Amino acid sequence: MMRRFTGLVTLVASAALALTACTGGGAAPAPAQSSGGGSGKLSGTVKFQSWSLKNETFSPYFEALFASFEKETGVKVEWLDQPGEGYQEKVLAQANSGSLPDVINLPPDIAFPLAKAGVLLDVNGADSSLASTFVPGAWEAYSYPGLTGTFGIPWYLGTDLSWWNGTELKKYGVDTDKLPTTNEELIELAKKVGTESKGKLPVLSSMPTIDLFSSSGVPVMNDAGDFVFNTPQAAAIVDQFRDAYKAGGVPPEALTGDFGGNADNFKAGKVAYTTATSTFATDLAKNAPTIAKGVIATPRIGDAPLFVQGVSVAANSANKEAALAFAKYLTNTANQVAFCKIAVGYMPGTVEGSADTASLSAGVKDELQLKAIGIVVESMKTARVLTPVQWTGAMKTYMDQQLALALKGEIGSQEALDKIVKYANTNKVE
Repeated sequence: MMRRFTGLVTLVASAALALTACTGGGAAPAPAQSSGGGSGKLSGTVKFQSWSLKNETFSPYFEALFASFEKETGVKVEWLDQPGEGYQEKVLAQANSGSLPDVINLPPDIAFPLAKAGVLLDVNGADSSLASTFVPGAWEAYSYPGLTGTFGIPWYLGTDLSWWNGTELKKYGVDTDKLPTTNEELIELAKKVGTESKGKLPVLSSMPTIDLFSSSGVPVMNDAGDFVFNTPQAAAIVDQFRDAYKAGGVPPEALTGDFGGNADNFKAGKVAYTTATSTFATDLAKNAPTIAKGVIATPRIGDAPLFVQGVSVAANSANKEAALAFAKYLTNTANQVAFCKIAVGYMPGTVEGSADTASLSAGVKDELQLKAIGIVVESMKTARVLTPVQWTGAMKTYMDQQLALALKGEIGSQEALDKIVKYANTNKVE
């Protein structure tokens, strides 16, 4: 089980975990007083473990929420908060020793091996009414191949948008009112601008990824849990990337991993396109004000990725009914909206909460960020997890190596994909 994401279970998806350490500001709204759930009389104490959230920004919110829950149900909450570094190892050690807290903050990828080990409660089996409350993609993120049930309740969500350097793109004849809406169009734009700028303005700064294939409609896994993305459609995408690379639309450094983060390169004016959350507007205004003036935000190309944080209930909790009641209380619409008002840029996991544009944008004055929040609200209706929990860091490394060879023309695109899929299926954790 120990493989990736800083040592815990190797089944940790890369993008989602940008959510683990929120930042925000302002006073915490009072949590809503609403039913915590549970069919019988609740009592006792439940232990709740969060992930790097006990600080001056979030502590007032949680302390008020705990007090409100205790007043309503009589149940006390003992708050455990683990630092970001080493959290995965800590959870694994707790699971191995049978000492998981009653309610645990887990993203779907970390919850997956714990669900397979039988240490998490099937929350859908415990309360089948929950499913219709939450954003479908987020709820489905806690259902896994080969397992019956749902092993977490969505808490707060994120997704990416597309960000364009309109000022620079216009210099090379790009109509910024008709920006790409498919990944194929994006790669073609990279080829065009690379050619026109003679490589001075790359549009892309990374090679194809598993989530790019997924967002383009390429089937990544089949129902049996096998990787199957070595398709002609995926090969055509790699071929396009190869042509864009030759034209200067993808910098050579992208093939070695030395080009840094896409967003950092965008802020430095080294690349004309990136993906980032809605808070990127604030980052631009602060750290790249000149570039920010010409930036255009549009929906993420293809299917929007869904980054999920949620809470799970320990299957062996000594106070299971109270634990489930608290997990439901923490994740009800009112309390999620209140949380996301502090964690600006993230969305509630409930359908009702994620559609509450007015509340989520309250206090935001930056016009670009307001537009971005509106885009995110719409994206949440169809966003889904693009990277399977079975995809590991070792698989990504091998994929990068083979695709670098393909983009340089040293091996064919189909050959590269066949080798990647064979490696991934050989090294899956069953």
